[in-house]
Amino acid sequence: MHIKKGDKVIVITGKDKGKTGTVIEALPKRDRVVVEGVNIVKKHQKPTQMNPEGGITEFEAAIHVSNVMLLDPKTNKPTRVGTKIEDGKKVRVAKKSGEIIK
Repeated sequence: MHIKKGDKVIVITGKDKGKTGTVIEALPKRDRVVVEGVNIVKKHQKPTQMNPEGGITEFEAAIHVSNVMLLDPKTNKPTRVGTKIEDGKKVRVAKKSGEIIK
């Protein structure tokens, strides 16, 4: 999976198409990511000892990694991700600008 926690991404398909945000959590086993401010869902919760009021809570749900694209750090436009070896380490590189992704 080319997307990691902390990456700036843009949603390319779905109801939140065009929105940008930072990856809060990456779930590589499920090929999903949680992006800040994207795919907000409501959950109805019964009152429990942990949450005595219960009610409706909103949170970001995971979306499939194929529905997001990394933003180029140089141009701030969507880009694909490549890899190259630099100083004996494998680093991610933005295909559009050739900039190293930190």
